[in-house]
Amino acid sequence: MAGTMLIGMQAFVWLALLVVLLAIEAITLGLTTIWFAGGALVAFILAILQMDMLVQIAAFCVVSVLLLIFTRPAAARWLNRDRIKTNAQSLIGETAVVTEKVDNLAASGQVQVHGQYWTARAEEPSETIEKGKNVEIRQISGVKLIVKEV
Repeated sequence: MAGTMLIGMQAFVWLALLVVLLAIEAITLGLTTIWFAGGALVAFILAILQMDMLVQIAAFCVVSVLLLIFTRPAAARWLNRDRIKTNAQSLIGETAVVTEKVDNLAASGQVQVHGQYWTARAEEPSETIEKGKNVEIRQISGVKLIVKEV
């Protein structure tokens, strides 16, 4: 009788933890506790099957870590698939036209992209890119575009 009550209590604790973790996830929507909720669900099932408490705890830890490692990157990509890059970040990968010779040593260079003029620097420190050439925007450093001739 006491053993059955202990098993019921263990299952109740795992179920309560599962509900709390799911509630936190629902409030934050940040993919922070869902992985541990998966671990709590497995531990809850093991408690119902009357597995030892150490097995339940080990399963909770292992399942939580595995879910975190293997599913979080895919879930984050899936959730961010429709996110639109904003402002400057949307320029990365775009093609621009050099309007002033890009010369890192002379600290000069300007490109035009989407009707806007930006200060530009070459991706390779010793590279110069002549006016009129097309360049690919590789990254943004402060207010300067880092470009490479295409």
